[in-house]
Amino acid sequence: MKASMGQSQLFPSLKSFCNKVGGMCCHCGRPNKYMWLDAKLEGKLIEVKRSSGGHSNFKSINSIIMRFPQFKEELKNIRGVFDQYDEDSNGSIDLDELKKCIKKLQLHFSDAEIHDLFHSCDLDESQGIQFNEFIVLLCLIYLLKEPSSSDTVFTTSTMGSSELEATFDTIIEVFLFLDKSGSGKLNQNDMIKALNEASPTERSPARITRTRFREMDWDKNGKISFREFLFAFIHWVGIDTDEEIPLTEGY
Repeated sequence: MKASMGQSQLFPSLKSFCNKVGGMCCHCGRPNKYMWLDAKLEGKLIEVKRSSGGHSNFKSINSIIMRFPQFKEELKNIRGVFDQYDEDSNGSIDLDELKKCIKKLQLHFSDAEIHDLFHSCDLDESQGIQFNEFIVLLCLIYLLKEPSSSDTVFTTSTMGSSELEATFDTIIEVFLFLDKSGSGKLNQNDMIKALNEASPTERSPARITRTRFREMDWDKNGKISFREFLFAFIHWVGIDTDEEIPLTEGY
């Protein structure tokens, strides 16, 4: 992919994504039922941003896009973990299976927290976590886990490995690259600035940026949470397709 490509070609449209998960579209405009979760995630992201001193291995949106094939392969490797905890092999992980998963990993979450994590990722309200939703759920758990458990959860457990930890760290770094204000959430100005950094001489039309932003801002509160970002990011990478999603797909 050429670095000079137009900004309107940077990401595939999210319209097909919205159609695939109708439950998400039904939630658009509704009050956020998981404000405590998003607030806690924001706090964690702010901590990570501060500890990194603002350093990022990404210099532009294009440098992120070039990693999409690698992200896709790394995230596909989570399938084995998903199958392990999908005890009845029905293609989804229910709440009881998730509780067993978290217990086996020796993670310290209350029943209420597990309940909210589960339902915040069950976008179609099917009472089961599909593979794409499971990827998001794992990344949320990774970010929320206490530092004291980091040596035992993702490096020595059957759930993950140092490679998985590195993948989630990089995805978090992508979010922090877009979070120019360091607030733990994305706003429209962040998105415009990040898109324009890819090619300063080729500005992204404001209407395109606003449209992309609205598609990601499910609860219409003017901010994009880490949870909302993760679902969009997985779609961009193309984890739910057999082939790469063409980056030149029109808006």
